[in-house]
Amino acid sequence: KNSPHRCHKINQQQQQRNIMSCDIGLYGLAVMGQNFALNMASHGFKVCVANRSPAKVDLTVQRAKDEGDLPIVGTKSPEEFVAQLSKPRKIIILVMAGKPVDQTIATLSQYLEEGDVIIDGGNEWYQNTLRRAKELEAKGIHFVGMGISGGEEGARNGPSLMPGGPKEAYDMIEPIITKCAAQVNDGACTGYVGPVGAGNYVKMVHNGIEYGDMQLIGEVYDIMKHVLKLSNEEMANVFSEWNSTELQSYLIEITSTILGKKDEFVEGGYVVDYILDKTGMKGTGRWTIQEAAERSVAAPLMAASLDARYISARKDERIKASEILKGPEVTSAEIPVHKMQLLDDLKAALYAAKVCSYAQGLGIIKSCSEDMDWGINLSDCARMWKGGCIIRAALLQKIQDALARDKNLPNLILDPVVASELNDRTAAWRRVVVVAVGYGISTPALCGALNYFDSYRRKSLPANLTQAQRDFFGGHTYERTDREGVFHTAWTDAHKSIGDINERTAGEV
Repeated sequence: KNSPHRCHKINQQQQQRNIMSCDIGLYGLAVMGQNFALNMASHGFKVCVANRSPAKVDLTVQRAKDEGDLPIVGTKSPEEFVAQLSKPRKIIILVMAGKPVDQTIATLSQYLEEGDVIIDGGNEWYQNTLRRAKELEAKGIHFVGMGISGGEEGARNGPSLMPGGPKEAYDMIEPIITKCAAQVNDGACTGYVGPVGAGNYVKMVHNGIEYGDMQLIGEVYDIMKHVLKLSNEEMANVFSEWNSTELQSYLIEITSTILGKKDEFVEGGYVVDYILDKTGMKGTGRWTIQEAAERSVAAPLMAASLDARYISARKDERIKASEILKGPEVTSAEIPVHKMQLLDDLKAALYAAKVCSYAQGLGIIKSCSEDMDWGINLSDCARMWKGGCIIRAALLQKIQDALARDKNLPNLILDPVVASELNDRTAAWRRVVVVAVGYGISTPALCGALNYFDSYRRKSLPANLTQAQRDFFGGHTYERTDREGVFHTAWTDAHKSIGDINERTAGEV
């Protein structure tokens, strides 16, 4: 028989095992955090949750009971939260980006040990992730920046997950995130993106593409409404039909739903018509354009979508401007349009522009990956985006295939299959832009994408004149098309010798 002392020791060991029994912890219980915790619990993982305000812990635990008695443990203090986790501990934090992340890490890390892992699932600037990883590395704690896309619904039912961090840390969380991510025809919409910072970077660019995609759809809607004079129901039907074609995507699907939604306050009205035309943003689109500039990658479509949000925010100014600045006063007789033809053209233009949006985004990722030696697989990025996330679309399968065919492809639009699809649609694309300009409908994203396409496809650009101007006023030199070397011209009698020509090119980016 066991002695009383031995029985007491066994009970202590059992209690310790019970305390350290949770597979993973999640700190930060806004709706995204709650839903992702429930997602993991739904897949059989025991999840410990905590939050700065205890009320949300109670709410999450109650939701777990209501949604099938899911294995979620609520805790009320950081120390209790960490104590519930099995070793090596794995903690996902979903709090507001910036200082709240630093504060949460500082609070939790005092209870962590070497070999534990913290995963930041927020939309964070990748340089902050690099800084935090370095700080935690000194304590032997792994840090992973994981982009999560899919909104509240995706977090609950399966998002796209983009983790970047030490491979050792990724291997520890892989069984959990693979099961909890969205699932498509070739597996889970997640995978190892690359070292620390890579996951946040890919998610940032994902959001930049999202900005562009939404702006493109908005411009098409604008033309449908103000040129074709379609009703909300007619537009909803068009987008619904398009969602069963090559344009099939989450954003096209929800656009149809939005346009058809009746208003609860105005009889016979539609919600969309009563929404103020001011678009908000959280900053990831701005970061994307800043990075494009830093990497010298052209991203005019995404830049145009960001500018459109800035202009939309100046509502009061636009109201005044509408009384002073005049647009074209045209009729359908002056610029005739044929409904079915223009709808077909809009469909073709939207598809072609979307391709260019992805090309620009992937170009930014490619450039940074090369600069940082991250080794990001662009085909894998497309695969991770095929399900769960906001930019999921049928088009991504073609993009994945194109990037898998040639891992060194300089630009997505150079793939023979993709190039053929663009070439087949350029006439329609141009007709849409001509109609929009004629009617005074601003289409910065559609035009930006077309200008990108036209600039990239041309063997010769007027950049020779620009470089000549730089040499004229600044002695910046130039290269010639007919011989090797660097040259400078004394354009007028006032121009003097500039000395060592090679010194003049120092500082070029």
